[in-house]
Amino acid sequence: MQPSHLKPEDFSRYAPEARQLVVAHLDTIRELPLSFVPNLLREAIDYDYMFPAERSAIDKELAVLSSLSASERDDWFHGFSQITLSSELEHVDWVNHPSRFGEQESAYLWTTHQQDAFTKAALAYGARLQAAAPPGRPPAPRLGIAVIGKGVAEYDKPIFRDLRAHGTFFSNVSPGNGLQLLLAAVDARAKMHPMTYGHWYVDGGGAAEHSPLLTCVSYEALGRAREALLKNMQAEIRRPGMGPEELRTHLAELKPSDLGMDKSGDPVLERFQLKVLTEGSGTQIFSTTFAQWAGREALRRAQPLTLLVRFAPRQRLRPMNELLANTDTKPELDFMGSLMDADMGAYYHWINQQRLPGASQSVFVAWFEDHQQAVVVSPSLPHGVESASPVGLEKLLDLALS
Repeated sequence: MQPSHLKPEDFSRYAPEARQLVVAHLDTIRELPLSFVPNLLREAIDYDYMFPAERSAIDKELAVLSSLSASERDDWFHGFSQITLSSELEHVDWVNHPSRFGEQESAYLWTTHQQDAFTKAALAYGARLQAAAPPGRPPAPRLGIAVIGKGVAEYDKPIFRDLRAHGTFFSNVSPGNGLQLLLAAVDARAKMHPMTYGHWYVDGGGAAEHSPLLTCVSYEALGRAREALLKNMQAEIRRPGMGPEELRTHLAELKPSDLGMDKSGDPVLERFQLKVLTEGSGTQIFSTTFAQWAGREALRRAQPLTLLVRFAPRQRLRPMNELLANTDTKPELDFMGSLMDADMGAYYHWINQQRLPGASQSVFVAWFEDHQQAVVVSPSLPHGVESASPVGLEKLLDLALS
């Protein structure tokens, strides 16, 4: 089927708001090339479970596309129109399974040497869309906080080496009551700038006591879901003909109810947590990977004003079949390895934060939990310097945000 043949009833299996959105712009979608439309629907199909920032982005995109004249639309999509697809791809149910179509389309483009042309067309489209609908700036400087090293009693080697060049390293921080002070600061920002899904707390272990104003995701709280997913994956892997691509397609089509995750009353957050577990590599078995991926996805999708990520010790690396079997109820923890993971995870957290609007004014704080080392990246502080002056975490945040 070609996009020109689409009818409103073709979207009857979409969730209510997604169906309403697509049908409202159906006249425009019918005019777009098949090489592009399923990728657009891959986003739109999840509209009911999107964060406000994601909804705003796709609303703007469809509004821009609907505003184009026929000649402008031909110009925008010339590159996509030159892509040729097989008749087999045209017969894929790309309306209801756009992600599956995207995987098959990518494989076909590689085998027919059209991937470079597709990438060029996609980059040109992205640049035009961003120019026509630039992202809005946050209402206040974005604040990211990474807490690393939980459970590490002593460590005498340099920490935060990658972040130091971008900010000020503090070597005499008062660690007392540190996590509670940071959570209180996040709560204060949530009260000052109330936003739905605007202030997050991600914990790689069990979440500490925190304000109900924060969107919280933790590794321990998803323990049963992780166990259910590992059992599901083991069963699928044993099936004849099951390969990596088939497994990925299966995981992409799971629903929160399949893993017993549909009890919170927040379907948006449930879908987010499901995707963290099914799309992230290792998020099911390594707490440090879970914390890093959950923080990355929260930044990319929800674009929160505040995000605190606390890393916890992960289990020691073992053969993958043992990890997937998940038979060890009390696995040995690797504190030093986890510290190294978290140190790099904090650096990636800052990098991902810098990709969001308002990056030049954003602030980032990384603290070695229960220790005296912290680094602050802020437009108000110098880069690549070290301070040995005594300072508390509250004062550190005041300096960073001033």
